[in-house]
Amino acid sequence: MIIKKYVGKTENEATEEARKELGTNIVVMNVRPMKKTGFLSLFQSQKIEVTVALEDEPEKPAVRTLSPQRENALNSQRDTIASATLNATKVRENKDIRDDNSAIEEKLDNLSSLLEKNFLKTDKETAEIVSEPSEETSAKPSSKASVSEETLSFIKLLYNTLIENEVDEIYVNQLTDEVEKISKPGLPFDFALANVYQKMVLKFGKSEPIDLEKEGPRAEIFIGPTGVGKTTTIAKLASELSVTQKKKVALLTVDTYRIAAAEQLRTYASILEIPFRVIYSVDEMKQAAEDFKDYDYIMVDTAGHSLHNDELKQDVESYIRVLEDIIECENFLVLSATTKYRDLIEIADAYSEMVAYRLIFTKMDETGAKGNLYNVRMHTGAPVAYITNGQNVPDDIAIFDAQKIVKHLLGGK
Repeated sequence: MIIKKYVGKTENEATEEARKELGTNIVVMNVRPMKKTGFLSLFQSQKIEVTVALEDEPEKPAVRTLSPQRENALNSQRDTIASATLNATKVRENKDIRDDNSAIEEKLDNLSSLLEKNFLKTDKETAEIVSEPSEETSAKPSSKASVSEETLSFIKLLYNTLIENEVDEIYVNQLTDEVEKISKPGLPFDFALANVYQKMVLKFGKSEPIDLEKEGPRAEIFIGPTGVGKTTTIAKLASELSVTQKKKVALLTVDTYRIAAAEQLRTYASILEIPFRVIYSVDEMKQAAEDFKDYDYIMVDTAGHSLHNDELKQDVESYIRVLEDIIECENFLVLSATTKYRDLIEIADAYSEMVAYRLIFTKMDETGAKGNLYNVRMHTGAPVAYITNGQNVPDDIAIFDAQKIVKHLLGGK
């Protein structure tokens, strides 16, 4: 399937431009006004962006065999029919999308339960909730006729829903392509929905939180930019480990740049009645590792830094390397779900150069679009360990649940 965007002064102008390039078989998926930016935008007319889809590559124009007069007459007639068809299609599509949206709301709960049962039966990522197409079917790409009208309507709905949830268009196109490949005549959209649901859950993979079964001591190191909630996240996990799990926990911070962060962690340590120490040098870190060797977990808060601050980056890395030489370490990159996707990728790439890590997403309660979780997971390949959804310690934290997030991304409540 080809999905492209066209811009014009009006919807008709943009649609006509799409038809000139892709042909009359296009389907309009989305129409929206473009945002004006900059001072000069005050003097510019409103632009309309139209997203269209084509089920297959546009056919090459046939060799002309008719007279010019006859061909012009046919073209005029074809344009009239195409224009009327386009308007009728839009009306039908809007109704189809509304109906499919209601159906998705009803079916996602059942699909979630079914998936959960299958995952409990097997740990293999190949666990299926629907039958895979036969080898013969898989070997042959689906033709235009093989995509039912119901499935095509679902593909458009899927595309718009994922884009609205800020899933990157690259990954959205991958998912819609998969739907088209597995579609067969007569199959309801339930089959396509179940397939997409399952694939997204499997791509997220299993959550990898702190392993409570392993023996200590182990260092749990929290890295990430400033302002994402590292300190509060550490306090939540320390409370769970020390109070609920009855583990011996020590808190360390190497963030000597923000006095408030150190004092905040000191306050939490005092409430939990666990040791706390501020680390100013590599030697002090070595000593702390020795002093707390009988503890289960040594939780380390690091200083957030700009991606361009090489000196601070090297300081954080030096502390991590020291601990790695002494005890087993696990790194958690803490990211805010409200951060722009482009910035998230830059942050993730910068820390990837330093260490391997798992992901923690904070401030989930501050955004309705959760597509960045899928985007970063797909970009980095790093497993998601936890999400946080508020400031309350220790309540507002949970082990990442892929099924809940995917259900949300697909339009479920």
